[in-house]
Amino acid sequence: MSDLEIAKQIKLEHISSVAKKLGLNGDTIEMYGKYKAKLPHSIINEQKVKKCNLILVSAISPTPPGEGKTTMSIGLSEGLNRLKKQTTVVLREPSLGPVFGIKGGATGGGYSQVLPMEDINLHFTGDFSAIEKSHNLLSAIIDNNIQSKTNSLGIDARTVTWKRVMDMNDRSLRNIVIGLGGTTSGVPRQTGFNITAASEVMAILCLANDMEDLKTRLGNIFIGYTFSKEPIYAKDLKVEGAMAALLKDAVKPNLVQTMEGNPAIIHGGPFANIAQGTNSVIATKMGMSLSDYVVTEAGFGADLGAEKFLNIKCQSAGIAPKAVVLTVTIRALKYHGGADLKNLTEENIEALKNGLPNLEKHLENVKQFGITPIISINKFISDTELEIAVVKDYAKKNNIRVALAEVWEKGGEGALELAQHVIDVVESDSSNFKPLYDWNADVKTKIETVATKIYGASGVEYSNLANRNLKTIASLGLENLPVCIAKTQKSLSDNPKLLGKPKGFVINIREIEIAAGAGFLIPITGDMMRMPGLPAHPASENINIDNDGNISGLF
Repeated sequence: MSDLEIAKQIKLEHISSVAKKLGLNGDTIEMYGKYKAKLPHSIINEQKVKKCNLILVSAISPTPPGEGKTTMSIGLSEGLNRLKKQTTVVLREPSLGPVFGIKGGATGGGYSQVLPMEDINLHFTGDFSAIEKSHNLLSAIIDNNIQSKTNSLGIDARTVTWKRVMDMNDRSLRNIVIGLGGTTSGVPRQTGFNITAASEVMAILCLANDMEDLKTRLGNIFIGYTFSKEPIYAKDLKVEGAMAALLKDAVKPNLVQTMEGNPAIIHGGPFANIAQGTNSVIATKMGMSLSDYVVTEAGFGADLGAEKFLNIKCQSAGIAPKAVVLTVTIRALKYHGGADLKNLTEENIEALKNGLPNLEKHLENVKQFGITPIISINKFISDTELEIAVVKDYAKKNNIRVALAEVWEKGGEGALELAQHVIDVVESDSSNFKPLYDWNADVKTKIETVATKIYGASGVEYSNLANRNLKTIASLGLENLPVCIAKTQKSLSDNPKLLGKPKGFVINIREIEIAAGAGFLIPITGDMMRMPGLPAHPASENINIDNDGNISGLF
């Protein structure tokens, strides 16, 4: 059966019943129908946050078939609950870009899913739409001010870096010209669109502590310069209040349920290759206020999502994970070891062993932060006993905990071994989190620290534009911000064709965007685009709905 067919077999609990498992009554939550609810910020208890055991789920470098971090995160939370550890899984919201593009859904898989699956994948509670509207309100206000003869700040349109966003993969909108049609239709200039997941408003919502912090961060969004070379921020346009008003409900995390009726909090959805790649600080702290354990994930491999989670989110929010679960698939290791994509279901011990260095590097990355890693083998039906034994032997020789996880097929039952490893690591108190760099270091030092220590690069090269960006950052007094590097997820390098554990490569910084409101800088490497395109056969070709409202083809 497909994931959707499996999901439809589950009888959902009323969301008020799920809330009760967290000690919340019906008056506390804001219900969106029977199976979804918003949670108020008042739930957050900083003292309880400090006592909670936070577990991060990451992965090796992903491959086209996918490695299943979300599936693993949900399954692990089910397993921990089965072992009598009150646990909430906290995840990101799916973007319609991947839903209609490649993946076709982003709520887990098999018997390890969050529900209602269709709602979560398609619009959910409208958070992405609100973020999009808030972002584009600022875009409209900027162009209106440029056009105005009576209320102009003297913005030099050539310096405006703010683009529009939409939650869809549409490569044709990457670079556009606006303002055509004469004097009443605006001032012509070149701009473009990013996907909503890459919006700075999305980043702000996911890093803000509360509504006041949200408004402050929105006001600090850097726009460009006036003709007299003065910097312009969103607060100069007096728009941050209206932007925040559009986010009144979107800033509240969403409560749903797992297949086994356990609570799940879902909120925010930045990508890890072009943004910080993790759910909101508010959602994470809310889960930590309500549970003994919180399982959360960060996008793509440990070189992307985990690095940003640990260097940016953890430092910003004052939290730290007690363990990192590194999701591994046999097929991914074979792919990184040189096996052809079409032959990944065939036993290939040589390719598997050749792919182990990729796992080795990601384990090294986790350890650099002082955190204990646990290897979780996400089992597929094509995996052979001999292949599984190779990974287990590698883990044993390197004194790394390892578990075979069968969460897709068995849900929480398939994660009991993994869950016990997590409990043992937490109770051993073996992790001692430390960031990889000091935010106060100069920008190049921060970029080069990540590039050399996490990616394994031999060095970093900067384009002329990137060097000019560095001067701008210095002039604005923003050198103390962390770096959120945009890089391909397909490789540890910035070249998607270099699989495994490449050596001797250089990271190329094309430009550095300023996200002053979010509180980080975005060095963009290689050919990375912040508006993805669709594949030749997008997942939308298989999605349909009948007269009774039954959706089919959604993953």
